[in-house]
Amino acid sequence: MLKIELSWQAAAVTSACLLGATAAIRLGDAARRGGAARRSAVAYGDTVPRPAGAPPQPGRLAGAAAITRETGIVVGLFALWQFTGRYAPRISGGALARAQWIWHAERVVHLPSEAAVQRLFLPHPLIVQAFNLYYASLHYVGLIALLTWLFLWHRDSYPEVRATLVMLTGACLLIQLIPVAPPRMLPSAGMVDTGVRYGQSVYGAAAGFNPSEVSAMPSVHVAWALLVGVTVVRVSASRWRWLALAYPAVTTLVVVVTANHFWADGIVAAALLALAILAYRAGRTSWQALGRRLRPQPAGLPGSPGPAALASGPAALASKSGHVHIPMQGPLDED
Repeated sequence: MLKIELSWQAAAVTSACLLGATAAIRLGDAARRGGAARRSAVAYGDTVPRPAGAPPQPGRLAGAAAITRETGIVVGLFALWQFTGRYAPRISGGALARAQWIWHAERVVHLPSEAAVQRLFLPHPLIVQAFNLYYASLHYVGLIALLTWLFLWHRDSYPEVRATLVMLTGACLLIQLIPVAPPRMLPSAGMVDTGVRYGQSVYGAAAGFNPSEVSAMPSVHVAWALLVGVTVVRVSASRWRWLALAYPAVTTLVVVVTANHFWADGIVAAALLALAILAYRAGRTSWQALGRRLRPQPAGLPGSPGPAALASGPAALASKSGHVHIPMQGPLDED
């Protein structure tokens, strides 16, 4: 099967080039704006400086810089994922033993057998081959489509989703440093490697793409699909937005039928997504609270009582001035 994914080396170089281009665009745009401002001042005798604290006006290239920056971040995450998957097995062994433990634990809690689910689809080669193609590429397409949609039409939600994506992917990669074999490599599971059966396996040295076959826990496919589905439901105002949840549901079915992941791999991915969302919101709340505490309070005019003194009434003013002030209750009566 044709593989279009980049190797981790190519992805890392691409990410570095995109981030370097972002810096170059920003420097060039800043220089262009500075030159235009000086020419305008000379031409019209404009000597009025910008007000202190006024936000800088964005240049025409700001949009291009934002696109290259965000693309560079996403490609960099992909490079890190590839690198971790390639070299994780060198850290420790026991991948098959861990897979056997997961298989046994799922039977203890009475989860459906992955092998039984796969047997429902094996008599339908076209469906299985479509699932193989889905597993090979659609998780990239779905994630890129989500980020593009947010960046163009829901920019206010983009920073939160990007930060959640970084934390989610980083957590998955840390866990994947402990090798766990997929069910297709576990003899006791009795599952078929559908990618090998139909010549569609993504695991090989072709095109420089050789991810580890023992980085099954957790499933990044399911994690990203869940992020897409949850984000669409939260951000979109369409009454059809709930259909987006079909994407992670189908993805979970695909990774199981193709024998690339256990149910547990998807369950752990869902838990990591929930933790990433909670961590982002807690961090944002703490940061905003810190900003409010550090923000300077407006000061009154010299020699005038501050807001706290005015709010506390005449008693506070009397204590600060040393004189007793008795307010008039009304006009004096004359005899």
